[in-house]
Amino acid sequence: MKILLVVILALVILGSKVSFGDKGTYVDKVEFTQYSDPNTAIEEVKNGNLDIYYSAVPSSRIDSQLRQDLNVFQSTGTEYSLLVNPAPSEKFNPFSIREVRYALNYLVDRNMIVDEILNGYGSQMISAYKPYDPDYLLILGKLQSFNFRYDPVFAEQMISNALTKVGAEKIDGKWYYKSKPIEITIFIRNDDQVRKSIGEVLASQLQKIGFTVKTDYGDLSKAFSVVYGSNPADAQWNIYTEGYTIGGFVRYDSVIVAQMYAPWFSNMPGFNNPEYWNYNNATLDSISQAIFVGNFTSSQTRAALLNEGVVDGIQESVRIFLAAQVDQYVANKKVQGIINDFGAGITSRFTPINSRDGSDTLKIGVAKIYQGAWNPIAGFTDSYSQEISSSITDPGDFKNPYTGLTIPVRTDWQVETAGPSGKLDVPSDAIKWDPQQQKWVQVGPGTKSTSKVTFHMKFSNWHDGRPMDMNDVLYGIYFLYQWGSDQASQAKTFDSEYSPKANQAAKTLIGVRVVDADTIEVYQDYWHFDKNEIADSAQVWPSTPWEIMYAMEKSVTDGKLAFSRSDAVSKNVDWLSLLVPKDAQMMRSNLEEFEAENQVPVALEGLANSSYCDLRYNSSMSWIDNHENAMISNGPFYLDSYLPEASKISLKSFNDKTYPFGIGYWKKFEQVQLPKIEKINMPAIVKIGQDLDIKSIVTPNSDVYYYFINSQGQVVYNGMQNSGNGTFNITVPAEKTTQFTVGANDVKIFTVSSDAYRPDTFSTSFLAIKDGYDVPSGNVNVIEQSLSDNQNYNAIILPVVIGVIIALVFTRMRRKKPMEASR
Repeated sequence: MKILLVVILALVILGSKVSFGDKGTYVDKVEFTQYSDPNTAIEEVKNGNLDIYYSAVPSSRIDSQLRQDLNVFQSTGTEYSLLVNPAPSEKFNPFSIREVRYALNYLVDRNMIVDEILNGYGSQMISAYKPYDPDYLLILGKLQSFNFRYDPVFAEQMISNALTKVGAEKIDGKWYYKSKPIEITIFIRNDDQVRKSIGEVLASQLQKIGFTVKTDYGDLSKAFSVVYGSNPADAQWNIYTEGYTIGGFVRYDSVIVAQMYAPWFSNMPGFNNPEYWNYNNATLDSISQAIFVGNFTSSQTRAALLNEGVVDGIQESVRIFLAAQVDQYVANKKVQGIINDFGAGITSRFTPINSRDGSDTLKIGVAKIYQGAWNPIAGFTDSYSQEISSSITDPGDFKNPYTGLTIPVRTDWQVETAGPSGKLDVPSDAIKWDPQQQKWVQVGPGTKSTSKVTFHMKFSNWHDGRPMDMNDVLYGIYFLYQWGSDQASQAKTFDSEYSPKANQAAKTLIGVRVVDADTIEVYQDYWHFDKNEIADSAQVWPSTPWEIMYAMEKSVTDGKLAFSRSDAVSKNVDWLSLLVPKDAQMMRSNLEEFEAENQVPVALEGLANSSYCDLRYNSSMSWIDNHENAMISNGPFYLDSYLPEASKISLKSFNDKTYPFGIGYWKKFEQVQLPKIEKINMPAIVKIGQDLDIKSIVTPNSDVYYYFINSQGQVVYNGMQNSGNGTFNITVPAEKTTQFTVGANDVKIFTVSSDAYRPDTFSTSFLAIKDGYDVPSGNVNVIEQSLSDNQNYNAIILPVVIGVIIALVFTRMRRKKPMEASR
């Protein structure tokens, strides 16, 4: 269970012992300024007018001279995909047919995307998991079984078979349905050269096989309207060139299968807007919900669910993954303390907090200053807002930037669990919110839960000066229950994007029990084999004061604003943004009304009096008057100003004695020791039916995973072993080498450590031959490969060597047994 309200904005990280200090940052101010042109931004960083540029720079700009002038950081950041519209419509949509969508996997050239469009700085993807994701090794075998390749002839045949079955015809090289040309609209992001290139190449390929193709260009703002905000059945788009950036490095990701493949999570065409056609897939919903709510009994059953969900998602091909880019960022050499998170890269929230350059102001360039709404319910959906806002708020917990494991930030906890199969007694005086009765009710005797988490809150003042308290926590829990109700019972408090997610979370939340002013017990039906993941699931730490939540809620239920993009479009209202002065003033008007009428929110009746509430209302109103925004939170920086005309956002250090973390608290993350594959002695030619021994040298005490894959994409042998002192052998037994196919086979090796779970990777091809065939003379039977700098060595050299060997060996094979050597 995810208490979504309190974690959507949470882009923060760990803590240990609390030592209260007046200031938690090295600099007094952070200025974010828009620089849409990366070339201009690079020059500004060189000149010292910018300290850091938060947008990935083109790989063509990264040369030896630039590396001398600036610090260059690499991160496995942006993922590229195609979102395909599967909706039937009045205008025939060929992608409403699953086989046509699936054929796109053979029409896209992933090799070309990585090698040419990304200039080699990336890796291919066929699923939502990229090679550096912690769970990738769990699904690698299934991914290999797809054996996707660039084959436009095969793709065209698949498409032709599918279209002919439904009555389409190809006339003079053009596809027609009921005498009308089959037209495809591709929405291409032209604010990203990579996606522009991907879209234009795909458009050309689709034209070649007979479709009439229309290209529609735009940026994220336009995509919010045309793609994410429209009814798929209206066919305003057929394919969209998507891109995702990762906000953090997560060891056990409970969301990715749901987010990328399952309709219930509100990220698939239709986006759960009840007025639109919506993509439905009960199987993917069930699988991903089981992962999301911890409905598994072991790490093995969780892995099985991941595999099942990924396979179904790939086969459905509503979202088709293409490649993951190695993002490259630049910073002035005078800046120290930049922290390069394995997920978010240098744009993680640690960088503004921990960086210093000898001045009181850190100047950061961004590609876009504002693209989507800032609100903690269904806003912050774009990377630009997430990167800027991440230092404004503290979460209760977050993920270690290098291991992805859950660690405390503003809460400590104790976990008790009877899971996966047992139950704990829940105290009868524990409470939950009843949306029907509109009040808190006791759970009563005999109530059970799988787990219990006791949280100890590290409260401080909010940015407006008022102390945080347990009412902020309870309002967040109320909001989850209320807005997680189904639409039929609570139509006014239903958001098409937020509510389906909250509904899944609310189902597992059995109740809570306030112990004292800063301690609360949370009872839930959730289990995980890592107890800290149970705590993360139960987290109830608030990111926004209850009075701002109350004011937002009023504006939405009054029909003036919407929490989500989809509801804003369908209801023809603005998407609520606490950053925008107009919306902030609406919040102020609501607060003023609450004060004038001595209102106490229904969620706090019996818990708060009107005088206490008035203090809260007045503090928030004063904040809005002074800052012209309503982004009040609890992090190490506060949002001082937003100047749209100057494309600038300014943060200031929250110098408050109640803030728990002092300067340098996150400095321990400046350095990380990455595991490395130092050397692999891989035979270039392997005899089928004989043991295969591979001498290897890697970082000591690392875990090494290895996979041997034949030409049909089958993993014929895999395993894991600890590297010990760093030198060890990988042995493939003879009975397993019999499953190699005659000709080229592949080996993939990964190594991770307990301190850094981002693997170093090695992959290559080798030639397998049957016993009795000659090995060509010359020094080609063993290839010693030395690796460094976490790079995949021999990606280009070895295929050439293998090609020469294959030619030599098969020449000799043909001389001995002309036909039997063929596959």
